[in-house]
Amino acid sequence: MLEFDKPAALLPIDMQQAFDTPPWPRRWNRALDRNGLALLALWRRSDWPIVHVRHDSIEPNSTLRPGLPGHAYRDGFAPQGKEALVCKSVNAAFIGTDLELRLRRLGIETVVAFGVSTDICVSTTTRVGANLGFRMIVVDDACDCFDLPDPRGGTIAAETIHAAHLATLGFEFATVTTTEEISRSLPSR
Repeated sequence: MLEFDKPAALLPIDMQQAFDTPPWPRRWNRALDRNGLALLALWRRSDWPIVHVRHDSIEPNSTLRPGLPGHAYRDGFAPQGKEALVCKSVNAAFIGTDLELRLRRLGIETVVAFGVSTDICVSTTTRVGANLGFRMIVVDDACDCFDLPDPRGGTIAAETIHAAHLATLGFEFATVTTTEEISRSLPSR
């Protein structure tokens, strides 16, 4: 069982509408939104810090570029009240942002991450966070990724990519857990 002896920060990563439309390939985790919203509700009830991460692409053809419909949050995932927002233009939320400074000022040692996509923005953010000394936790069933082409002309299924990246993160950089385990582990208020 996970233990939280101090408040942990929740880091919803790139919970944006762009990932539901082409050119993005097939996603597999249909429970992403349900589990992500459950995590947000848990954090809001606990009054623990939430730092939303949004991808503000600077690429001219990106569906995540500000001003385009895909840049908007998925239903229910916009920051509320005093919840913080960090805007990034690269994969890792710690690069080119004040995320580390925000977390340090809050006295945060543990960061719980979820979002899109497991293998890219969630993974790179988790790896950098761990290298900066944060205790990183990734919520398996609140992450999602896409089918990707392999170098030999085939396709690697999103489920396989997800499993491989979580195995790597769990081996070296983070604790990998589920929404249910987080729910059982948070102190009740």
